[in-house]
Parts: sequence; C-alpha cells; structure tokens
Amino acid sequence: MRDALQQGIYMVINPFVRLLIRLGFTPNAVTTIGFLGNVAAAIVIVWAGYEASRPGAAGIDYGMVTLAGALIIGFSLFDMLDGQVARLGGMASTFGAMYDSVLDRYCELFTLGGIAYYLICIDRFAGAVIAFVALIGSIMVSYVRARAEGLDIECKIGFMQRPERVVVTSLATLATGICGQAGVDSFDPNLILIIAMAVIAVFANLTAFARIAHCRRELQKK
Repeated sequence: MRDALQQGIYMVINPFVRLLIRLGFTPNAVTTIGFLGNVAAAIVIVWAGYEASRPGAAGIDYGMVTLAGALIIGFSLFDMLDGQVARLGGMASTFGAMYDSVLDRYCELFTLGGIAYYLICIDRFAGAVIAFVALIGSIMVSYVRARAEGLDIECKIGFMQRPERVVVTSLATLATGICGQAGVDSFDPNLILIIAMAVIAVFANLTAFARIAHCRRELQKK
C-alpha cells in the first residue's frame, strides 16, 4: 500500500523532476533547498512563540503558525524530489545518499525543536515535553536503521517512518494555524499540535524499539 502510494506520487512529480534536471539542479542542491525551507519553517514558528510570550502581546499570531505548516509541507516535498533527481538524472552517489540522510535529521531537529520552543512560549509545557519525546523517537528511528545497515541488516520496519512523521507534523501545524485564525473557541487549537506530537512520540519510539527487536532476531540467526 505504502509503495503503491509512493509510486503514484512519483508519477505526479516526475515532470517537475525532469524540469529541475534540465535547469541544472543537482540532487544535493535540491536536498539543500529542502533543508533551508525547513529551517525557515522552524524560525517562523519559533518567532510566533517568542512574539506571543512578550509582555503586552495581543496573543498568538496563528497566521505565522499557518505559514510554518505550509513551509514544512512545501519544502518537505524536496525530500522526495532529490532522490528522483538522482535516479532520473543518473546522478546517484554514495555521498548524496549520506548527505540527504544527514540533512533529513537536521530538518527534524529544527522543526520539532521549533515546535517544542513554541509550546513552551505559549505556556503549554506538557505539550513541549511531548514534542521533545517525539523528537527523540524520530531521531532514534533513523539511528537504529543506520546502525542496523552498518551490521548488514535491512531494517525498514515500523509505522512511523519519516514520511509519516512529516505528514503528521505539517498537517497538524497547518490545522492549528487555520483553526486559530478562524477564531475557534470550542477548544484550544494548539491541542491539535500537541496530539500530533503525542502520536509521533508514541509510534516513533515504538518503531525504534521494534527495529531493535528485529535486529536482535536477525543477529541471532547469524
């Protein structure tokens, strides 16, 4: 199911990928653009939190939260584009794969760290702790896979992989901003973001532990 969805997305983005190749973009350049966009998203949501925490502030600027969500969605697409540029352009390299993986981790550190800071600034301390645990799980999912591959073990199991984490984070941030701008008063719009962080915190860490167990079983077979 996941592979079929991915192939469908590739069919949609491939014309744009070919355009990037004709324009001279390299996979590493596409990766860097995606990284810078995610850093921009983190800066926007950090600024939203900082402005809301200042004495005499009128409240949370949910327009900035919406912008942060839109930036995460838009620039996270480059995470798929760089791989396709490498494949269709015949520019795949070992360094490119490593560079992509490293910047993916930086993207998550910036975005989830920015969300945690935002939640602290608006006095949602418990939510900030949850976001921090989500960040831990996100990094550990990737770290366990990297260590497994270093031991010659394929380790791609688990539900909350990077594409799922990006979708949950971006849509929740966007929904929080939109609900806040709409003046929803039946609930705190920031609950959407906190619940999303809780989903990632639980399932990312479960995925990391599932991968550890998988590696243990595989190593016992050798």
